[in-house]
Amino acid sequence: MRLFHPRALRWKIAALTAAACCAVAAVIGLLVQDANQDRLVDVGRQRAMAGLENMEKEVREREGRPPNADLRPVDQVPEPLVRDLAEQARNGGRYGFWYQVDKPNMHWMWAAVVVDDGQVLIFRADMQVEERSLQLQNRSLATSVLAALAVVVPLAALATEPIVRRLGHGARTARAIADGDLDARIGRPGRARDEITEMSAAVDEMAAALQRRLENERRFTADVAHELRTPLMGLVTTAGLLPDDDEVAVLLRDRVRALNALVEDLLEISRLDAGVERAALDAVPLGELVTDVVRRLEAGPGVTVTVPAGDGTRVETDPRRVERIVVNLVANAQRHGAEPVEITVTGDRVTVRDHGPGFPAALLEEGPQRFRTGASERGRGHGLGLTIAQGQAAVLGARLTFANAPDGGAVATLDL
Repeated sequence: MRLFHPRALRWKIAALTAAACCAVAAVIGLLVQDANQDRLVDVGRQRAMAGLENMEKEVREREGRPPNADLRPVDQVPEPLVRDLAEQARNGGRYGFWYQVDKPNMHWMWAAVVVDDGQVLIFRADMQVEERSLQLQNRSLATSVLAALAVVVPLAALATEPIVRRLGHGARTARAIADGDLDARIGRPGRARDEITEMSAAVDEMAAALQRRLENERRFTADVAHELRTPLMGLVTTAGLLPDDDEVAVLLRDRVRALNALVEDLLEISRLDAGVERAALDAVPLGELVTDVVRRLEAGPGVTVTVPAGDGTRVETDPRRVERIVVNLVANAQRHGAEPVEITVTGDRVTVRDHGPGFPAALLEEGPQRFRTGASERGRGHGLGLTIAQGQAAVLGARLTFANAPDGGAVATLDL
């Protein structure tokens, strides 16, 4: 249906072409009409002049008034004809003319001359045939313009089709890059060397530079995490040897565990970014899986799971990754939201809702960002939990969305 979209570029160009054709046709039509009108007036003058000369000769050669002669006093002559007679007399001429148009189809060319007795001899030439011919010519011109437009507009739309296709290909490639396909490129199809080619080359260069920077960032993150892992394991082992009744030792072990969790999260994100993760699918009862995950979390009475009675929906998914997503969503709700945290499983959908301040506007608009919690009222943290959850959902081919409930609280929905 995009072919017939009125705002499509092809139809805008076709409309511009049609407007240009109409403008040219209008100018040519006006020039032709003026030329034909002048020619018609000249023909009328010649006919009226010939008739008037014959009538004037007959008046002079015969005694009395010829039966077909139109002799009138000056006061009975139409005013436009009198004015033209006076104008011609001032310029040394004898004959006056007036083209009379009475709508709809009364057209006359008047010719007049003053005879010896002071009366005005008048001859009228009927111009209806010539006017009708002129109208037919104008109608034929309009019909020809419409016929030409009926051919030009589709041809203009077809002629712009290669341009539209190239722009469409560029737009689809840009969307693919925005969706994470950094290998997508527009390329340079055909032999065209125009502005679209330049734009395509610039977009491809931008995508390549972006890919290099992101790959450097991923490599740096993975290298840092790997380099930290070895000394961190030693630190964990050393912290475990400290006495349990020492307050400093307890605090140190807590910080070491937090640092270890951060390093593991960084390693997981680096694997997700590298695209090496693959889901091991298995048919599992989703309600039972989520209930078991929350039970093993020992999250406390403030976290509840609701599964409709008799809902034994089995979902083809990776249980380990679903567990990772649910754990991160619940942890995020407890850390940044407020209890009660309600988990609802319906069919192949898992919803996690808290009753805190809700997700910040930046997260709703841009999605989770690593090392960014979005709002101070949501508490502190390194902001990797939701990023990991979204990455694991992408591996599963699932959809993870974030929203705020109308009566307050954050709502995360996982559709498997």
